[in-house]
Amino acid sequence: MSITLARELVMSYGWNATSCQILNPGIDHWFSSTAQAVVGYTRRGNLLAAAGSPVCVREMLPDVCAEFEAYARSVGCRVCYVCAEERLCTLFAGSSNHATVIIGAQPVWDPRTWPGLVKSRASLRAQLNRSRNKAVMVESLAPERAAADPELREVLREWLKARRLPPLHFLVEPDVLDGVLSDRVVLVARRQDKAVAFLVASPVVARDGYLVELLARSPSAPNGTGELLIDAVMQRFLGEGREYVTLGLVALAHAVDQELQGNPWWLRSLMQFARAHANRFYNFRGLEQFRVKMIPNRWEPVYAISNEKSFSVRTLYDIGAAFSGISPWLAIGIGVAKAIRREVRARGASGN
Repeated sequence: MSITLARELVMSYGWNATSCQILNPGIDHWFSSTAQAVVGYTRRGNLLAAAGSPVCVREMLPDVCAEFEAYARSVGCRVCYVCAEERLCTLFAGSSNHATVIIGAQPVWDPRTWPGLVKSRASLRAQLNRSRNKAVMVESLAPERAAADPELREVLREWLKARRLPPLHFLVEPDVLDGVLSDRVVLVARRQDKAVAFLVASPVVARDGYLVELLARSPSAPNGTGELLIDAVMQRFLGEGREYVTLGLVALAHAVDQELQGNPWWLRSLMQFARAHANRFYNFRGLEQFRVKMIPNRWEPVYAISNEKSFSVRTLYDIGAAFSGISPWLAIGIGVAKAIRREVRARGASGN
C-alpha cells in the first residue's frame, strides 16, 4: 500500500532528479499527515538520510520538512537531505539550524539540442560509429519484461563484478530491476542478439524530463556502447518533446570547484584527498569525463543539507554508511583489497 501511494505522489509532484529513486529497494517511506507528500529515506545510526527533497508541491516544502524533522526527533534522529537541489537549498539558505554543503553536480541536457551537440563533437560521433560498426543495436524493452530478463541480470552481475568497490546502494542502487519499473524507460544494447548493456531512465515529472538512473555495461560490450544508449534515449526524449535529461550526480565534479570553497575546511580537505587518491577505488574521474564529452547544456549543483548548525563528520560518516550499506571503513577496506589484487594481477601479467 505504501509503495503504491509513494508512486502516485512521485508521478504527480516529483521535481528532484532523485524523486523516482525512492521507489527502489531499500528505501523506507514517511508520509505527511497534513499534506500530499512523501519522503524516501534510509536510517543509518541516528541519521535519517532523505533521498533528495520531499516529494510534494513546492509551496508545501517548508511545512513538510518541518513535520519530517519533527518525526525524526521523535525517534531520536537527525536529518540530512542527500542529493538536494536548488529548491531545498533556497528554502534553508537563511536557516541557522541547517547546514548546507555541496557534494558535486549533475549534468543536464535539453534533448532538443542533442542533434546539434552530436554534430559538433567529432569524438562523440566516433564512439557512436565504433559501436554501430560492431553491429550493436539498441531496442526498447517493456519494463515488466526487463524485470524478468535473465540476460539483463547477467549484464548487471558482470558490471558490478568489474567495479572496484562493493555495490553501493541508496541513491546509486544497482538493483533497479527489483524496484517499481512501471514508469521507467528501459533500453537494451544487443550484439549478435545478446544483451551487452542496458539503460534505465526514471521520470522527473515536474520538469518534464528523466534521470538516466542506471547504465550497466558488460565487459564484452564494444567501445561506444554506452554512448549509443545515451544517444538512443536522447533521440527518444527529443521525439517525445521532453525538456530535461540528467545523468545524475557526479561527486566532486570540477564544474562546481568555486562553490566547493564554501564547504567546511575539513570537508574540502577530504574532497581534495579523494580527488587525488580515491580514483583507484571509485572512478570519479571517468564518470565526469564520460559526461563532459557529451557537452551538457549546464551543470546543476547538488547538496547535502543537515538539520544541525554545522555540518559534522558524524553526518558525513552516516551518509557514507547509507551508500555503502555497511561501515564506510569496511567498504574502503574491501576496496583497497580489491585494488591491491587487481594491481598484483596486472603486474604479474605484464611480467609474463
